[in-house]
Amino acid sequence: MSLLAIDPGNTESGWCVIDADTRRPLAFGKDANERVLDVIEENSFRHLAIEMVASYGMAVGKDVFETCVWVGRFLQHNDHCIPTARPQLVYRRDIKLHHCGSAKAKDTNIRQALVDRFASGVRNSGKGTKAAPGWFYGFRADVWAAYAVAVYVADTAEAVVA
Repeated sequence: MSLLAIDPGNTESGWCVIDADTRRPLAFGKDANERVLDVIEENSFRHLAIEMVASYGMAVGKDVFETCVWVGRFLQHNDHCIPTARPQLVYRRDIKLHHCGSAKAKDTNIRQALVDRFASGVRNSGKGTKAAPGWFYGFRADVWAAYAVAVYVADTAEAVVA
């Protein structure tokens, strides 16, 4: 069964579809938000997970509010296109704790934890090469964050995904 995870942004978002049983990435990208709406519509998945914006007491700007709007648009589009796919909002703090055991973990720590788990010993941070692609071949930027969301949900919500 497949699971779509989105790392939302104000204009572009990273996304990743994984096999929830094996955690293997099936499709992924970083695209304009309008294209991510198409990804939601085009893919057959049973569960949608979106990284949710959280307040940490600091002032935020226009970009954060625009990202919140896109989270809502993704949820609404999911409900319209695939009403059987259950959405879940995931907070970054939970992802950090799950993958690294620390709320102070940075993106590089999460990425390394994923490489250690799924592609230990594979060249180029688990990406491999064109001739010998690794588990993470083709990953870039926000795709890593979307994959971390997907693995978190698959690991912690077995009853929901199954």
